[in-house]
Amino acid sequence: MAGVREAITQAHQGEWARVVAALARRFGGLDIAEEAAAEAFATAVERWPVDGVPPNPGAWLTTTASRKAIDRIRRESRRDDKQREAQRLYENDPPGPPGAIDDDRLRLIFTCCHPALAMEARVALTLRMVGGLTVPEIARAFLVGEAAMGQRITRAKSKIKAARVPYRVPSEADLPARVSGVLAVLFLVFNEGYLATGPGTDPVRPGLTAEAIRLARLLRALLPWDGEVAGLLALMLLTEARRTARVSASGELVPLGEQDRGAWDAALIAEGHRLVRERLAAGVAPGRYQILAAINAVHTSARDVRDTDWSQVVALYDQLVRLDPSPIVALNRAIAVAELDGPEVALAAIGRLDDALAGYHAYHATRADLLRRLGRGQEARTAYDKAIELAGNTAEIAYLTRRRG
Repeated sequence: MAGVREAITQAHQGEWARVVAALARRFGGLDIAEEAAAEAFATAVERWPVDGVPPNPGAWLTTTASRKAIDRIRRESRRDDKQREAQRLYENDPPGPPGAIDDDRLRLIFTCCHPALAMEARVALTLRMVGGLTVPEIARAFLVGEAAMGQRITRAKSKIKAARVPYRVPSEADLPARVSGVLAVLFLVFNEGYLATGPGTDPVRPGLTAEAIRLARLLRALLPWDGEVAGLLALMLLTEARRTARVSASGELVPLGEQDRGAWDAALIAEGHRLVRERLAAGVAPGRYQILAAINAVHTSARDVRDTDWSQVVALYDQLVRLDPSPIVALNRAIAVAELDGPEVALAAIGRLDDALAGYHAYHATRADLLRRLGRGQEARTAYDKAIELAGNTAEIAYLTRRRG
């Protein structure tokens, strides 16, 4: 029985997106695809323990879900509607745009991450339709009530239907811009898991980071030639590799320089480094995620923090600033500059960011650390107070509180 339950769980993780995507393409709607897929998995829970796991679980689930969808259409539709739906079942799909990749899962990802939706709706819809997370799971992940999250997902699906958002992969010309929107959704999911922002929640949410990595792997398999997809996956892997060393037994954040590097996941680091090397060998100018991955590769290459090649880190941040001249990138560059040129130079650099980052806790935490290193204790304490006031992560608050003391 335990083996059957495990098989159903694995089938859900591996086949949910494929089943939902196939149904959405065939029946033309996310609602019916989601409901029929859920019914098929529920049927598997009932029948597989009795009948045994089928030889091809994915095909069984898709076939069962398709029958459920057809039954639903027949039950709920009027005669004219049934005729239209029947026509839809047997019509060939119209040709996609030139250069498009014909994969149902990719269509589903781009539909859920369509720019017509607000970012919070894209995240919720992607986790539900592509990731297969339940509404309660998504609600818990983002600290929202189940009813509110359910309404958010329902509104997103309704907007897709009302706006007639096409269920297809963008054209070759539009693909780069649309891919960047998909990557932003996945990175947001990962970051919420890696450094949870909600009060009263676990400081690290492995379920969210694992789901973001799983979806990034899927996107990588579908778009193997896209450098930024590879870059984001590498960035996630190199960051996730350090997860178990990031929070102490007492629940306090452990900064990079103080982490037990022997506790890092060597397999994830090796995979991340391989992806970074592949992108370097491609000879193509790197994008934002590729540069961030390269920075993390430098950090994870050093056996001791004292062995870190800070000049290389600063050089990579210089490249990143040219692509993304945001205040947060400038702040992170200054942190590296402090290790290369000293805290006084870094403090002068972040002084120009005060207005832009006044409400960002990491700015005040960085400023506090630099002031502390310069022996300006009272100013450092004031900066720590502000960082603690703005921080939302419990492990980070514990770390900052100790540093302030």
